[in-house]
Formats: sequence, C-alpha cells, structure tokens
Amino acid sequence: MLIKTNAIVLNSLKYGESQLIVDLFTESHGRLSFMQRIPRTSRSGVKKQFFQPLTLLNIEFDYRASQKLQHIKEASVAWPFVSLPFDALKLSIALFVAEFTSYCTRSEQANPSLYLFIENSVRWLDACERGFTNFHIIYMLHLTRFIGFYPNLDDEDTDTGCNTYFDMRAGSFVKHVPVHSDFLRPDEARKIRLIMRLNYTTMRLLSLSRSERNRIVEVILQYYRLHQPAFPDMKSLPVLQQLFG
Repeated sequence: MLIKTNAIVLNSLKYGESQLIVDLFTESHGRLSFMQRIPRTSRSGVKKQFFQPLTLLNIEFDYRASQKLQHIKEASVAWPFVSLPFDALKLSIALFVAEFTSYCTRSEQANPSLYLFIENSVRWLDACERGFTNFHIIYMLHLTRFIGFYPNLDDEDTDTGCNTYFDMRAGSFVKHVPVHSDFLRPDEARKIRLIMRLNYTTMRLLSLSRSERNRIVEVILQYYRLHQPAFPDMKSLPVLQQLFG
C-alpha cells in the first residue's frame, strides 16, 4: 500500500557502505523503521542529510505490515530549519529530544495528537530566538499528556498547599507521605506543579540554576522509568547538563 505522510526523524544508523537504518515517527502509522539506500549522486530524491535528528519530512513509502523495515520511495523536507542545526545550544537540545522521543515512542501506533505536539515543538524551537533553555523540561513533562501518564493537577485541595507530596507512581499530588519511596517532598513537588502549568511561551519566566535544572531533568527521567519499563540511560544527557547547567 502506497502511503504519503509527514514524518519526524528520530534516529539514523549507518548500515554498510551506502545504507541507513532510520527510525521515524510518522503521522499515519506512528513509529516505523526504514532501510534506506543513499545514492551517491546529488540528483537523487532521497538525500542523506534528510535524516538528521528531528528533521521534518514529507515521505512516500510502500507500507508492508509484515516487514520490520520499510523503504522510502520519495522524501522531501517539510520544514527547512533556519537555526536548529546551526546553533550549538539548540542542536544539543535537539539531539537530547530526539533520543528521548525515540525511547518514549518505541511502541507507539498512529497518534495524530502526539505527532502534532512533537512537530509543533520542533518548529517552535527552530523559530525561537532566545529564552529556550528550559525547552526540554517543558517538552518532557507535556509529552506525558499524549502517552498516558500526565500528572493529575485537578485536586484543588492540594493546589496551593505547602505540604503536598508528588506520588510519582500514581502521578498525583497528595497530602500525605506515600508508603513507597518514589515521591517528591513538598519543595520539589511545588516546583514540578509550577512547571506543569508553563508552556514554551511562558517558560522564560522560570529562572533555574544549574543544579535545579539538572535535578528536575533527573526527576522527570525517573518518572518516565516508573511508567515505561526498560527506559535506558540517556547518552546525550551529559552534554546537555554541561551546556544548560
């Protein structure tokens, strides 16, 4: 079946002399992997540079459900980046977000809302000129809304309380210490609740130190590991911690 769809590049790995194994999150079918031959001629319609992390593509491929690796027939860039690959800080965020999203969506089927969130996030980061140092934190937290474990912020009784804990197993804010060890104490719980209410536009109002930002990222990764078993260590995290600390 010939499919035309939008897609986001998550990862690519060289295979042999002239092929790539590429992981994409597609709007039509969710997560798919492709074995892609890269011709040496510049006149080819599918170019190696199309498969850099977070590149937004329009692709056409012959979908075969029985095959683990699909094959792209045609591809074009849907959103030519103006800054993301050329700004060292943005690029470090992009590499982290691509790796993180790759782990989070390994079993995702078609999910148009999730696809739109990721695409709009990438476009926002590319277009933003300043105030994006907290981008990855907002992205990680809000992604939970689309994959099933968005924290419960609806309890008005705990909304302004000074002694509210965040139960990471339940994904909710509670008044009493949970019976397990996977929780945040009130000072950190309040910070997570505050960040959950921010978006890309308002996140510039949040001032974080190196240690605070790194701690928040560690907490969010711990939260994901509780809800997504076998979530691996992030290879791109040390670079991000150094640049945005």
